[in-house]
Amino acid sequence: MKIWFIGTGSFAAFCLEHLVSKCNMHFDRIITGMPKRGGRGMGERPSYVEETATKLNRSVFRTDKLSKDEELKRVLLESPPHCVIVVDFGQKVQEPFLSTPLWGCLNIHPSILPQYRGAAPIQRALMDGQKATGVTVFRLVEEMDAGPVLGQTQIEIGPDETSGDLFQRLAEEGSNLLKVVVKSCNEGTNITTLQNSKLVTYASKIEKRETQLSWSFDAQRFHNTVRALNPQPGAFIFYKKRRLKIWKTSVCEGTGKPGEVLGFIEGNPLVALQEGAVLLLEVQPEGRRVQSGSEWSRGIRLKKGDKLVE
Repeated sequence: MKIWFIGTGSFAAFCLEHLVSKCNMHFDRIITGMPKRGGRGMGERPSYVEETATKLNRSVFRTDKLSKDEELKRVLLESPPHCVIVVDFGQKVQEPFLSTPLWGCLNIHPSILPQYRGAAPIQRALMDGQKATGVTVFRLVEEMDAGPVLGQTQIEIGPDETSGDLFQRLAEEGSNLLKVVVKSCNEGTNITTLQNSKLVTYASKIEKRETQLSWSFDAQRFHNTVRALNPQPGAFIFYKKRRLKIWKTSVCEGTGKPGEVLGFIEGNPLVALQEGAVLLLEVQPEGRRVQSGSEWSRGIRLKKGDKLVE
């Protein structure tokens, strides 16, 4: 089989590593986006997929406009692959890529489609408090995440799982599922199922305004937002006019005024919300490192009855 892999982001990188290292899949061509400038020196940083490919001793082809890249289109048309795997790419895939491969372009999407189509399915599922999610392998069409489904796997979500935890698990589940789907395509036994348009929901990109927490939230919403935004971009609250990132919490019983410190459990502060309370387990004061809630509270001499509101 002749297979191409196209991807850019961290989810794609997880999938690429698992497909090569654990599923023993070979890719004739790995395509990714151009490097981005960032960091303190604003130097060029290759994509997550390129970094992973380098670690795996695989070469990559960079492009910033896949569907208009004449070199890639020439190679595609001269020697079409059996399929193209597209994961977390960030560019819209159009013709001739959609129809030239024998089995089309196959995508690994971290949700049970048609639920949570779009850019942030894992984060949105966590923010919504879902108890289960999954992964879908489907064939790309012009409409976003709307193509026919070739396989799906559902998993339960742990009550304290973060988006980082789920990224890793779903990348592994999706890669294993993809290997099965590719095998069935090669054997001619694959079955496709059209998505039910009446069940479609969307997972839009996380906006900056959504990363700010409030003590007026109920405890479950506060907790779900924290774990949904861990490890990126992180949720925060303002404390003494400076950002305090909250990385890990636990939902607890407790009543009090929103933002009031109700007490301590193993040194970690228990803080009241509009409904319920949360235990602050890991925090990061602005400009400082991540630390336990107990270390932070000792450092600022936090005590029962203090208010963490502005």
